Amino acid sequence: MQLRRRPVIRTLLAACLLAQGLPAAMAHAEPAAEPVAAPAAAKPSAVLFENVRIFNGTADHLSAPSHVLVVGNQIQAISRTPIATPADVNLLKVAGAGRTLMPGLIDAHTHIMFSSLPQVAILTSDVGFVNVAAVKEAHNTLMRGFTSIRDLGGPSLGLKKGIDLGLATGPRIWSSGAFISQTGGHGDFRLPNDMPARPGDFTHSERVGAAAIADSPDMVRQRAREQLALGASQIKLMAGGGVSSNYDPLDVTQYTTAELRAGVEAAENWGTYVTVHAYTPRAVRQAIEAGVKCIDHGQLLDEPTAKLMAEKGVWWSLQPFIDDGKSAFAEGSPNRIKQKQMMSGTDAAYALAKKYKIKTAWGTDTLFDAKVAAQQGQKLAQMVRWYSPVEVLKMATSGNAELLALSGPRSPYPGKLGVVQEGALADLILVDGDPIAHIELVADAAKNFLVIMKDGKVYKNTLR
Repeated sequence: MQLRRRPVIRTLLAACLLAQGLPAAMAHAEPAAEPVAAPAAAKPSAVLFENVRIFNGTADHLSAPSHVLVVGNQIQAISRTPIATPADVNLLKVAGAGRTLMPGLIDAHTHIMFSSLPQVAILTSDVGFVNVAAVKEAHNTLMRGFTSIRDLGGPSLGLKKGIDLGLATGPRIWSSGAFISQTGGHGDFRLPNDMPARPGDFTHSERVGAAAIADSPDMVRQRAREQLALGASQIKLMAGGGVSSNYDPLDVTQYTTAELRAGVEAAENWGTYVTVHAYTPRAVRQAIEAGVKCIDHGQLLDEPTAKLMAEKGVWWSLQPFIDDGKSAFAEGSPNRIKQKQMMSGTDAAYALAKKYKIKTAWGTDTLFDAKVAAQQGQKLAQMVRWYSPVEVLKMATSGNAELLALSGPRSPYPGKLGVVQEGALADLILVDGDPIAHIELVADAAKNFLVIMKDGKVYKNTLR
């Protein structure tokens, strides 16, 4: 019997093409009988912002009235005099009328897969449902003006790929893939009856790429390498106790120096870095000893440890956690008690970061609450509790972009971000007003962000 192999081969080829973002129809195309003339190249898209005042991400003030030309995905020209309409482009003109053009905002600590659903839904639902919710939240994130995010744990690599291929709308994502945790650590969300773990058995959160449990240097190294192989931009390790996890008090130190160092070596061999979840001096000092480049949280740090961070040039990714009486955790629950303890250190942490001039990033770290996720811009505006408005805007643009650049060759988006400069990637927001004078403008993107652009593409334009 003769086997009909060609349809099988075509099916496999179509699957491979789809995985690379190419049309599956290519797999079924027959060779052309004779050469066919290539179609004329499409004209590149261009956007000309006219009469705008620029917050460029680094200056303390707005520019004089200017004009900004974007061609493709880059800022091609910035001029105080009118820019001539370039030839051979599909041009969109935006009348700025003196409004502010600024870089897209960057959130340096997110969990895009976990931010909008209750914790019980995430732990018990089919991952397909979690993905659907994350697609919606990714769209909402971009519409709030956040054109880039650093995602520090969760199965976000598939979402990132879908956004990059144009299958969904959302920000650029620097994904850590699964966060790596010891048994009983901040990333261990197994049920008590899942332990003792059977050799080779993986729980739901591990199978879907949300978490990875590793309990030796060799296993930490393997799990880090797996995330890097899957496309992680940086590695996230859990180095201390956490709020949302059930097994670990805040004061516990997680992993040994050797285990942390194994993850650091794996990341460094790939040209990138490790960031850790940690609150306490002991956890942070151990991480620094292991070569970690960034501390996320650190609300309970003491002055000697903050000074050490400054001396070593370690980044501090802080979140503005203040107790407003609202919480995803029930009042009086162990998680709520830990949350209050952590929040009580936020003011002191920012004071130490400023005193020692530590490289400080801003992020939200929203979990399990769609209403809180929607307050992303409000959380940024509230930073004036510790910083001036222009310092806040710098932190959420050029400052956070500098942190993203630590991924080096593992950065998924080559180019300069967080600034309005010639040659930079065109992630831009047109604001109806002056956010340096009125920082509260960033709290209501629906009203005040008139144009939102990512990678040169306009996703919102109310001035048409």
